[in-house]
Amino acid sequence: MSTSDPERRTVAIVLAAGKGTRMRSARPKVLHPVAGRPMLARVLAAARAAGCEQIGVVVGHQAAEVRAAFPEPDLVWLEQREQRGTGHALAQAAPLLGGPARVLVLSGDVPLVRPATLARLLDAAGGAFGALAVADLAAPGHLGRVLATAQGRLRRIVEARDADPATLAVHTVNAGIYALPAPAILEYLERLAPHNAQGELYLTDALSAAAADGHPIELLRLADASEALGINDRADLARVHRLLLDRHAAALAAAGVTLLEPARTSVEETVEIGEESVVHAAVTLLGATRIGRGVTVHAGAWIRDSEVADGAVVEPYSVLDGARIGPGCRVGPFARLRPGTVLEAGARVGNFVEVKNARLGAGAKANHLTYLGDAEVGPDANLGAGVVTCNYDGVAKHRTEIGAGAFVGSDTMLVAPVRVGAGATTGAGSVITRDVPDGALAVERAPTRVVPDWRRRRLEPGTEG
Repeated sequence: MSTSDPERRTVAIVLAAGKGTRMRSARPKVLHPVAGRPMLARVLAAARAAGCEQIGVVVGHQAAEVRAAFPEPDLVWLEQREQRGTGHALAQAAPLLGGPARVLVLSGDVPLVRPATLARLLDAAGGAFGALAVADLAAPGHLGRVLATAQGRLRRIVEARDADPATLAVHTVNAGIYALPAPAILEYLERLAPHNAQGELYLTDALSAAAADGHPIELLRLADASEALGINDRADLARVHRLLLDRHAAALAAAGVTLLEPARTSVEETVEIGEESVVHAAVTLLGATRIGRGVTVHAGAWIRDSEVADGAVVEPYSVLDGARIGPGCRVGPFARLRPGTVLEAGARVGNFVEVKNARLGAGAKANHLTYLGDAEVGPDANLGAGVVTCNYDGVAKHRTEIGAGAFVGSDTMLVAPVRVGAGATTGAGSVITRDVPDGALAVERAPTRVVPDWRRRRLEPGTEG
């Protein structure tokens, strides 16, 4: 669509002024994350993807906090100082609706709406006064009921609190997603009166009035009724969160990824996974994580903002946060890889190993009970159980270098800054405070003292040790 054609200008107005008291939270409702992103961010993204050239956001409760969370320059912020209903909220957008435009009216707490649905809604409104999305629900509950004409267009919308028993028996509900004409809709907003159980100015009353005046308003039935779900409390939040994860799980399965128990797995939609990879139960994949082809992620692994290359294996209950794992690597079980960790091809980090801001070269191994912080480990080096890089002296961090093919014996303490040369060896239990040349052996231990015929003193009851 061209911005040079005013008749085709498309504007989105997102209503996000509510207090969300049922959330029982100090955080504005629309800033609560759902599947990794604030719910309002999802609505804004859908509006942009649908081609909206301008987006107005109507805020009220904690307006400054909401605005601060979205510094994008394409947003126009509109304030509803008094919470007087959806019609009053849309009226605050009058400065954006003075010229001809198609207006998408969205709710900041309805984050499941798809861009394709918004495009269909705009198409449906093209030959009519407007269009609204509706859903057919088996249990409509507190949602407003939509009454249709014989031609299948809008006759009237009745809020549940204002409905009689016959109207409550209707299963077609208002999804709260509209495509309306500007500036024509402003006339009907100006005529609103609070003649309802809530004492508010309802946008739905404006649409009902337009329909009563003979303006055709199309009803777009949602193929996926979940798009109509709004979030009013934390139970709703959990339900929508799961639905978003399930959407992405279905897309991954269609792309050749095996999620063995998707209902027990959390994979955010920002996560990419290659074909032939297998994700076991209770795995959590978050943020900008990239999983390659043929990767296996075992039960209980937690991975955020990390890269796992082709053919790697992440064993159970490992934590990867800001790490880069090369092809064919094996991690865990119970390993923790912190930001700045890099494992090159075929490297191995085993059980109860923690790595931070360190690189392990190709084929290097740290198999048991080791801490590697601020370190560079050369290719094919082997670190025994209990090795620790003592990288912090109480004031500053220092680096440890371990050369290619080095063997660091079990329980070695490497007091940084220090270097163990290529092919060098340290004896088990050593405390290494000086550089070890290439190919050398370093052993630093106190002599073993043996006391023959020693007996441990036994204390009689009531005596002091």
